[in-house]
Amino acid sequence: MALPALAADRALLIGVGTYQNLPPKFTLHGPKNDLVAMQEMLTGKLGFDPSSIRVLKDEQANREAILAAIDTWLVEGTKPGDRVYLYYSGHGLQVQDQDGDEEDGMDEALAPVDIVAGDTDWQGAVLDDEIDQRLERLKGRAVTLVIDACHSGTISRSLSEDVAAGIDGARFLPRPNARPVEQALTRGLRIDLAVVDKPKLVSEVGVTAWSASAPYQVAWEDVRLPVEERHGVFTAAFVAGQSGAAADANGNGLTSNAELFEFVKAQSAGYCASQKKCGSLDPQLETKAQNLGASATAPDKADATSEGQGGGTQQASSQNESGPAYGDANAIAALSDIIGKTEAGDVGISIDRPSMTMKAGDVFKVTVNSRTGGNLLLFDINAQGKAIQIFPNEFAQKTTPLAADVPLTLPDEYYGFEFEASGEGENVFVALVVADPVDLSDVAPKTRGLKVELNARETLSEIVARLQKTWTDDLDRRGIRWSVGTLSYRVE
Repeated sequence: MALPALAADRALLIGVGTYQNLPPKFTLHGPKNDLVAMQEMLTGKLGFDPSSIRVLKDEQANREAILAAIDTWLVEGTKPGDRVYLYYSGHGLQVQDQDGDEEDGMDEALAPVDIVAGDTDWQGAVLDDEIDQRLERLKGRAVTLVIDACHSGTISRSLSEDVAAGIDGARFLPRPNARPVEQALTRGLRIDLAVVDKPKLVSEVGVTAWSASAPYQVAWEDVRLPVEERHGVFTAAFVAGQSGAAADANGNGLTSNAELFEFVKAQSAGYCASQKKCGSLDPQLETKAQNLGASATAPDKADATSEGQGGGTQQASSQNESGPAYGDANAIAALSDIIGKTEAGDVGISIDRPSMTMKAGDVFKVTVNSRTGGNLLLFDINAQGKAIQIFPNEFAQKTTPLAADVPLTLPDEYYGFEFEASGEGENVFVALVVADPVDLSDVAPKTRGLKVELNARETLSEIVARLQKTWTDDLDRRGIRWSVGTLSYRVE
């Protein structure tokens, strides 16, 4: 049973497929189907009452109506503690920045039905600055922002010759009279509407923002389907991940935000693999780190605050300024909800003991082996949710990244001490191997390695939130490459 909607919970769903002033080549066939799918998900899974959802479709979704609906229906119609949901399906674009707050000189925007192409720029777009202003007025609400539009005013290099003509299934509007070279120099639409550019909105307002792709990528409609059955690739995966158990990677009955994120990424990558012009597709999630392990939907269990004894399907609630967030009550089970990834066997962990059950005082070594090279983070976590950072640490002689298929055993002869099992109950080693040279020294400093007892949920949340960012050191934007491995053991 989904939780009942609170009286002031509000959702605004916007979908534009047919534009009044644009040629037929820019018509999108998926938004009308996206709206139906989102409305069914909100009422069926998230517990929104039908009367709490307002829909603006095609001719209803002009610039004035969109901004007025956000002001009156979402901002004025809710109070702190309420849920607010804003969804857009349609074209994204860029226009010249007018207030100097954008490093690239471009404002990101959404295309209302009445948008007009001027001589050099679009007229009548809904700017990211205008959305930001309204998000700031929603402080204290549990705000979810979902945008299925193109992240990029550019098209990837393989598509650049088509940029001004429009591409079937691509949710972008090139700037009027744009040339491929000009387009390749712009960052493109930020689907999260400046949440990445202005991260204070995440921490101060409490926004959870989902977006269809990374910068320099294209958001797509599923062109494999008949025209009238098309939908946004992102929206279809986003809804599917919340409508069943498909995204519940650890099978504990709770689909966390991190698990949903990894599921949507996998579905998007699968679509791109089937399409010659797709290139790559990396959906984005911006939220507070503490929300990664929280349920993406309302809990299914009647008692959402029970503290189970190792019951992976039981859930606990924690109150924050934007309302309750539901997570697994079992500290170890909650870790996989925070990480989100399904283990693919890329990272292996072993101990030099004949059994995974040890007695307090038993001496052991732990070995990590990874199929891909990268920087290692290794934690030992107990059933009470306390963590010790095994690596990196100040005692290790080896500080260089792991080499592919070259085991690392801890402690080695340089440490001058041994690891001893302690305490009682279930424990788990968690190894993260980060292939890209991401600086994690502030969230996993070696100075605390083997010295400081950590809160496992908080520590892993901060690290995974960093790893979900877009990798920007390559020409093509993409997700950071990292892998995970775990090993459970017991101390008696």
